[in-house]
Amino acid sequence: MYSIRWLFLLFLLFFSGLFFPQSNSKDSLQGNFTYLLKAKLNTQAPDYIHEEPFSLLVSDKHVFFVSSKSLKRDSMIEKSRVTTNNPDGSITLSLKSGVSIPNTKFPYTIIQSYESVQYFQLVGMSILTYKEPVIKNWKLVDETKIINTINCKKAEVTFKGRNWIAWYSPEIPFPYGPYKFSGLPGLIVKITDDKGDYDFELVKSESNSKLKGRLITIKESRYTKAIETTQPKLKQAIRDVQANASAVLSSYGTTIIKGQEMLRQREKEREENRKYENPLELSN
Repeated sequence: MYSIRWLFLLFLLFFSGLFFPQSNSKDSLQGNFTYLLKAKLNTQAPDYIHEEPFSLLVSDKHVFFVSSKSLKRDSMIEKSRVTTNNPDGSITLSLKSGVSIPNTKFPYTIIQSYESVQYFQLVGMSILTYKEPVIKNWKLVDETKIINTINCKKAEVTFKGRNWIAWYSPEIPFPYGPYKFSGLPGLIVKITDDKGDYDFELVKSESNSKLKGRLITIKESRYTKAIETTQPKLKQAIRDVQANASAVLSSYGTTIIKGQEMLRQREKEREENRKYENPLELSN
């Protein structure tokens, strides 16, 4: 069956072929942290736990949170993309034979700052973005815990329909963390919702000595020239693009190598599966 990752890959191939994304050439890396997400994504399969690594990259100019698989996918697509110009003026996009592209369920990029978090995602042929203020209503709790040899303090917050328990470390003086969670007096080492559906935990960090001279390698096309919108409108845009993938690609003169009719069948399946989704955010 033609899976959703191929739908996204087709758009990504076309998008990367148009814009030839460049890396940040002068953005020095100040912190490199890896989180492991464990999540129950589907209420029909409560025993299945999806695991995916994420990178929190702190630089001179930006703080990025992005799926590690997504970053690896970007690199592989750039190296393996094949563009064929057809006699009728259209283009055919494909990958080199034998290339396996990492699959991510979280294709977004989040940029954190002291004042806000900004969410970016490729939707169709455009990068859409919306901005939210940093979480201010943290409740600091007089409780400590050692997690992976790191001394942590406890904090609690209600965010987007879920109650969260966070453990942060003042010993690591970055007010950042996974996803949109930031604003605490120290790096968030672990954060879990009270139902146990979502859990982010810091599993790796690099010392300052290893970061010396290293630069951010995230493609600027992930977050530049983005169209500002709202979160509800972005979600609707994703649904619209998924429902009209074949028409959108055809309008750009792009040929899908495999079965466009399968995209339409897949959309019907997605509509049925949406009722069982268990998203991190239960409300906007």
